[in-house]
This record gives sequence, C-alpha cells and structure tokens, in this order.
Amino acid sequence: MRALLGFAPWILYAIIATSDEWRWGAITGLVIAVVLVVIDRRQGRAWDEMVIESSAVVFFACLTALSFIDPHSPLTPYGPALVNVWLAGTAWGSLAIRKPFTLGIARTMAPKETWDNPIFFRTNVVITTAWAIAFTVAAVSLTLVLTVAPHATLVVIAIKALSFAVPAIFTARYPKVVQARYRRHLADAQQ
Repeated sequence: MRALLGFAPWILYAIIATSDEWRWGAITGLVIAVVLVVIDRRQGRAWDEMVIESSAVVFFACLTALSFIDPHSPLTPYGPALVNVWLAGTAWGSLAIRKPFTLGIARTMAPKETWDNPIFFRTNVVITTAWAIAFTVAAVSLTLVLTVAPHATLVVIAIKALSFAVPAIFTARYPKVVQARYRRHLADAQQ
C-alpha cells in the first residue's frame, strides 16, 4: 500500500489537470511529491525506495516551470501522455542501469536473506518491466486519443486508470506465483 502512495502526485495531477487547469495540476503534483520525499527521508527511507517519488519531483518541477514560462504551450493538451512518457522513461531507465525501480520497495517487504537471491532480482525486473510496458502503452494510446479525439474524456480516464491498475494487480500477484514455483522446485529437489 505504501508503494502506491508514491503514485499520489501522478494521480492527483491526472484528476486536477485539464487544458485549463494544468498549471494547478503541476503545482499540486510538485507539492505532493516534495512532501512525500521529505517525509520518506525523515522516516529513514533510502533513495532506492523512492524512485517514483523522486522522479515526480523532477517531472512536476519541470512541468510547473513550463506552465509559467509558456502557459499556452502546445504540450498542454498532452499532459496525460507526458506523465506516462516520463514514467515509462523512469521505469525503462531503471532497468537500463540494472536497478529496477521496484527493487528498493520490494526490499522493504522481503526478508533481508532474500535480497541477494537472483530470483528476487529477476522478479523485480519482471515487475518493473510490466510497469514500463503499461506506461509505454498508455503514453502511445493517450497521444493517439488526445490527437484524434481530444475531448474523449472517458477514454482518457480509462487508459490512465488501466495504466496503473493492471501493473498494480500484476505486482501484487506475480511474487506469489514466483514463491509458489520456488517452493515446488525445492520440494522436487528434495525428492
């Protein structure tokens, strides 16, 4: 549940930001992201546990600056797509440097003796990949919808909701599948 709180700035931006209110959405996202990072650091959380929150600070700082520098930017209508482009970049980037963004979060929930297990790392690569794919598909889908039918609000909402819900469900279920496979493997090896 704590991990999903890291997505609060993104979700609040999605709710608040419209073509007329995108500045307030950006400011809200920035404030929430900064508050989360400050609270997390004061609670002793490591930076690798806060990749999404830290990424949100950078994204919303840039978006807030853009909203003041160029309030009528041609990017304005594409705010929902830009969010997913940034999140996809964060996820794919974390995979590229071999530090899946879910790894730090997973370490807070798993026993320390599992952290060095290659299966633990691989599980987080798969989960981060699921998030990266979801964000990429959403970015492309939202760009197309916002270009072709910019007032298709329900379609935009559905895409945004699915881009978080599908990988969140996968994240909750996949480690259980891996654990069950591992237990079966151990049981087979003992026979």
